[in-house]
Amino acid sequence: MHARVRNFLRSSLVLTALSAIWSQAGAALPAAVDGQALPTLAPMLERVTPAVVNIATRSEIRIRENPLLQDPFFRYFFDLPDPRPRQRRTQSLGSGVIVDARKGYLVTNAHVIDKADEITVTLQDGRNVSAELIGADPESDVAVVRIPADDLTALPLGDSDGLRVGDFVVAIGNPFGLNQTVTSGIVSALGRSGLGIEGYEDFIQTDASINPGNSGGALVNLRGELVGINTAILAPSGGNVGIGFAIPVNMVRQLTAQLVEHGEVRRGRLGVHIQDLTPELAQAFGIPMTGGAVIAQIMPDSPAERAGIREGDVVVRVNGNDIDTAADLRNAVGLLRVGQVIDVVVLRRGRAITTRATIEEPKLAFMDGDVISRRLAGARFSNVTDDLGTRERMGVRVTDVRPGSPAWNAGLRKDDLVVSVNRRPIRNLEEMRAALDLSADGILINIRRGNSALFLAIR
Repeated sequence: MHARVRNFLRSSLVLTALSAIWSQAGAALPAAVDGQALPTLAPMLERVTPAVVNIATRSEIRIRENPLLQDPFFRYFFDLPDPRPRQRRTQSLGSGVIVDARKGYLVTNAHVIDKADEITVTLQDGRNVSAELIGADPESDVAVVRIPADDLTALPLGDSDGLRVGDFVVAIGNPFGLNQTVTSGIVSALGRSGLGIEGYEDFIQTDASINPGNSGGALVNLRGELVGINTAILAPSGGNVGIGFAIPVNMVRQLTAQLVEHGEVRRGRLGVHIQDLTPELAQAFGIPMTGGAVIAQIMPDSPAERAGIREGDVVVRVNGNDIDTAADLRNAVGLLRVGQVIDVVVLRRGRAITTRATIEEPKLAFMDGDVISRRLAGARFSNVTDDLGTRERMGVRVTDVRPGSPAWNAGLRKDDLVVSVNRRPIRNLEEMRAALDLSADGILINIRRGNSALFLAIR
């Protein structure tokens, strides 16, 4: 019995001593294990985080009034005063990345600065600087702003084409309005498209935590190079679930150059309608492959027609880059400048054919066969008629608007009724064309939309 007590006491003393040793060692982990330093991202982050900023915007949104209150006859009949415009102030937060420290250029998402009246950039060192919008491209969700601050740090650009699934990446931004936050993960997938997030999609998918406020922030590799601009998350519950998307930096680089030079992205056109090459179509065309973009239609007098491309051809390469899907071809052409000559490889009846095409400027919006206005490109209009073919009432109907076009970005939507241009009432297409011809500086359009009415100012 005494021996058991002695053994128990001896074991208790040993455990007490070990606990004391562990409690002292736990206060500071060793700097190295077996002579090797513990891995850390801290040195890399110390270099790159000064290039990631917080972006805050403020906007004035006009509140739509009852359309009857805007009708001068209604106000006259009821002796009502002229309505005073009501406005509501909104705020939003996002992130941005300094890409040119000397000129003060920052890249962010277009949706971060959309309709912003004021843009304020907060640097890592706490400085608040007013920013100037240089240009935005809603179709790719990329925007460039400029700040006049000195002593800036720019993030070096990497090569997103060299990314592989499984590469480690780090997301840096300001989620939920918090100060700068860093999360890590891996590249989960590449070339994600068809998500309906933007017009041009070629996303990097990552499981690094991306949350609201991270938009416009940096996705970097372990060398501290920018490989993507964080733009969206797949969040059924409203928070991060490990599926985030970033715009590849190689796409950002090309878009940024145009935004800085022109203030907009001037996309060209090849003049084709395309679709994915499915296994069924590959079998029907006698092609032993499932990658490519099928030419479903050739537009008359288009670059594709002049290059000898035919309906039923399968585009498999553009400028040496493989084309696996219709989205690949759309992205490849959409990033090209007007006038650029490209080499196109197509498969026709199992034979590879190489041709050259010159990218042209997109066709402008048309109105019964006549050009209406570059500032309303992407919209189609028609006279308003009733069942008897006569004009039902004053105005011109918007029959279609292409998402991401100048007309779409200006605020026009399908089924809008245009009733005046620059305060000149219009009853038909001819009067609308005449009013637009007199609009040298800008366009003020009054439209009816359902049961409401509003003005659109287009520069």
